[in-house]
Amino acid sequence: MDGSGSFDLLEEVFSRVRESSIFRDRDKLSPDYVPSRLPFREEQIARLGAILAQALKGYKPNNAFIYGLTGTGKTAVVRYVLERLREKAQEIQVPVTVAYVNCRQRDTEYRVLSDVLDSLGVRVPFTGLSIAELYRRLVRALERGRARLIVVLDEIDYVLRKHGDDLLYRLLRINGELPEPSVSIIGITNDLNFVDSLDPRVKSSLGEEEIVFPPYNARQLQAILEERASLAFKNGVLDEGVIGLCAAIAAREHGDARKALDLLRVAGEIAEREGSSRVTVEHVNKARNQLERDRVFEVVSTLPLHAKLVLLAVVKLIDAKGKATTGEIYSVYTELAGRVGVEAVTQRRATDILSELDMLGILSARVVSRGRYGKTKTVTLSSSRGSIIEALKTDDIIGRLIEED
Repeated sequence: MDGSGSFDLLEEVFSRVRESSIFRDRDKLSPDYVPSRLPFREEQIARLGAILAQALKGYKPNNAFIYGLTGTGKTAVVRYVLERLREKAQEIQVPVTVAYVNCRQRDTEYRVLSDVLDSLGVRVPFTGLSIAELYRRLVRALERGRARLIVVLDEIDYVLRKHGDDLLYRLLRINGELPEPSVSIIGITNDLNFVDSLDPRVKSSLGEEEIVFPPYNARQLQAILEERASLAFKNGVLDEGVIGLCAAIAAREHGDARKALDLLRVAGEIAEREGSSRVTVEHVNKARNQLERDRVFEVVSTLPLHAKLVLLAVVKLIDAKGKATTGEIYSVYTELAGRVGVEAVTQRRATDILSELDMLGILSARVVSRGRYGKTKTVTLSSSRGSIIEALKTDDIIGRLIEED
């Protein structure tokens, strides 16, 4: 059988998307795009700019932590300020080096350090060196270059939860090995209590400044979307109500601008695939369902084993009783852990896992009073049960548990 049929099918698909009737530049809706203007974040831009401006005077800027929920503009503001800082440093010929690391993607101490070294022009092998050797090379590079190094650790809580806070401690200690302090750390996190979880020796060395990013409201989201839509879409393709609906949905979900932009982009892509000349409210609703399935699948399928077992315990209890409390969840979880032959984590750790799943938007955990019996958490699902089960089944161990029942 020849492949001409497949070739003709692809030719038809490719020819349809050659010239979009919907988009002018869909990249303007990408989370990686940093616009030239960041409305409603002027205060945060000015605060971070004032902190980092010390590097232009030849001093080490203070460490800073950027807090806020997903989609509140943290990364966009940091990248915007750093780009302007680089331009000004070049203009006045002051040596400033910036290392930006996404800790969710570069999720080990080795990978983070290799990226930091790369920003200083030092190449290291993908594996094979000790962590101590990487730090020695970093100190030597800083001594040679005498540049102010600003290390941005985006989603810093992700790598520190997995591997502890040695990374942060050692980076902070580097300043003590140099003739004058040169390394500043900018941490970006969704976890407002992140610093409280650090080792006291790290907290005392940080001396950090804090910048908090509040969620956007519906009016602000609508203004942001209108500005991006004018760059991303062709004139007149958005039906009335499309931008307002995207803004309203995202405002209900913690004012997440990234969610709003994703909704608008995917709605446009669905309209394009359907051959529509306009993006409608119905396309937004379809996009919402698609993004929900994709998000839940990605998050749940990549959870550690014990988090999946805790989540499965929640699903089982809600199926049986319509609700679940932390004590009941731990009881079912330990039974499931025993069935797959792994040692159960402590009840405190299981409660922490529930909090993490709540933060990820998979569950909703609400503290309720039981009168003289004290307080407990009632847990419900915030995401589609079907999407959760579909994602859990991708794990062979969890999949067998589901099939057995």
